[in-house]
Amino acid sequence: MESICERSLGNPVTSRFSSSSLTRQSYFKPRFCIGFSRKVQRFEVVSCASETMNSAPNDSSMKKPKEEKLWGGRFEENVTDAVERFTESVSYDKNLYKHDIMGSRAHAAMLAHQGLICDSDRDIIFKGLDEIEKSIEAGKFVWRADREDVHMNIEAALTDLIGEPAKKLHTARSRNDQVLTDFRLWCRDAIDMILGHIKHLQVALVTLATKNEGLIVPGYTHLQRAQPVLLQHLVLSYVEQLERDASRLVDCKVRLNFCPLGACALAGTGLPIDRFMTSDALGFTAPMRNSIDAVSDRDFVLEFLSANSITAIHLSRLGEEWVLWASEEFGFLNPSDAVSTGSSIMPQKKNPDPMELVRGKSARIVGDLVTVLVLCKGLPHAYNRDLQEDKEPLFDSVKTIIGMLEVTAEFAQNITFNRERIQKSLPAGHLDATTLADYLVKKGVPFRTSHDIAGRSVASCVSKNCQLSDLTLDELRSINPAQNVLLISWAFGLPSFASTNRSLSCCMHLGEARGRSREGITEEHGRDGSCRESENEVQRKG
Repeated sequence: MESICERSLGNPVTSRFSSSSLTRQSYFKPRFCIGFSRKVQRFEVVSCASETMNSAPNDSSMKKPKEEKLWGGRFEENVTDAVERFTESVSYDKNLYKHDIMGSRAHAAMLAHQGLICDSDRDIIFKGLDEIEKSIEAGKFVWRADREDVHMNIEAALTDLIGEPAKKLHTARSRNDQVLTDFRLWCRDAIDMILGHIKHLQVALVTLATKNEGLIVPGYTHLQRAQPVLLQHLVLSYVEQLERDASRLVDCKVRLNFCPLGACALAGTGLPIDRFMTSDALGFTAPMRNSIDAVSDRDFVLEFLSANSITAIHLSRLGEEWVLWASEEFGFLNPSDAVSTGSSIMPQKKNPDPMELVRGKSARIVGDLVTVLVLCKGLPHAYNRDLQEDKEPLFDSVKTIIGMLEVTAEFAQNITFNRERIQKSLPAGHLDATTLADYLVKKGVPFRTSHDIAGRSVASCVSKNCQLSDLTLDELRSINPAQNVLLISWAFGLPSFASTNRSLSCCMHLGEARGRSREGITEEHGRDGSCRESENEVQRKG
């Protein structure tokens, strides 16, 4: 058996990560370790793990002694298997391994700078952490639930690998400040990743809008037809929402970028550490000012989850709109086969499933936020084990929102709009009623009066089952005799109502020949319903 000194200074062997013959109890108790025998329901002293592995008969019924916890000094019993399974978090917090190693490097460098460990120990620790990181990334590292979490797994593996110097790494550090340092570093990277996906979706939407420049679609309020709008105007509204989503994440990143390392369990440490050194090394703005706040704060998690939830709601609304538009009842949107699915029983089906799932997964992200809100409710200061449950919801939220952004961009790149169907749908719903009211306002009619006239005109159309453009001059005169001249001029097309871009400041063509079918329009009238002689006459009267 090689000595601790030899293992501290010699060449590390990567294979020890998963099957070291020298386990941690050999460092804590060179000869014996405590094991628990279920059969006799009593404690018995057994030889250390390495000796047991070499001398025990090949009997699968014999239970191997449990490895002593790094915090096990004051305990006389091992935790039960049920407790161990229930309290482990390494199954998910191993996602933090890269940031845990990053934090440990910065901490070791600071300890050496402050004279709390020697430079040679620092270098050995660096080398061991490098080997562990390579092992994890190569998929060779064995994560052990009995070592509870990512921090203990890495520290125990480092101890197996380099021996005594690894025991110095946790100087002036608690898992309380360690995990929050890791988590904030992870959140920083996750936000950058989400921002990249938001930008990609924004580009996809702008490209979609550009491809459909000038296409007019019905605009809706209360899911009822309201006013004509440009499709590009509608699509770009989602780009604006995404821009606010991005700004929220940027703000969140600014607020979370403070370093808790050095707060230890809750009260800091009496050792001469340099918190500014570790903060700078890890790219934080500054150390957190209050150690109790540092280890208990989860505002950054809640804010991140909230930002993701708002983004998810925006994507859900876009998904709902596109799902509706892809239906036979609307028929405005045609997704390609590349972003559609079929039915196991109905051969004709072509479903916009990706956007349905975007709509559905928004509930999951909102649920992640609610989980952590309820988790933090009523917790006393400072750290409580409840807070272990903050990671899975955020990991899930980030993974889900990235998937939603990615598939929405894919969908936007693989859809076309049915121009013919959209144009045929425009006359229905009296989309030009507001334009009529606005026209009368421009002619000096009080808005409430013009609103009433337009409303009465729509009511007349509803009773006659026709559109505003179908009303005759006599019908228009009967609506409000006091505004007779103005209504006649509107009927004759003086506001160029065939193209509502002049009144709405955007190109929204509602159809040809508004006044073509109206009574009283003779051959001298233009095809768009205009009449120069009548226009001049009306202007003289007006």
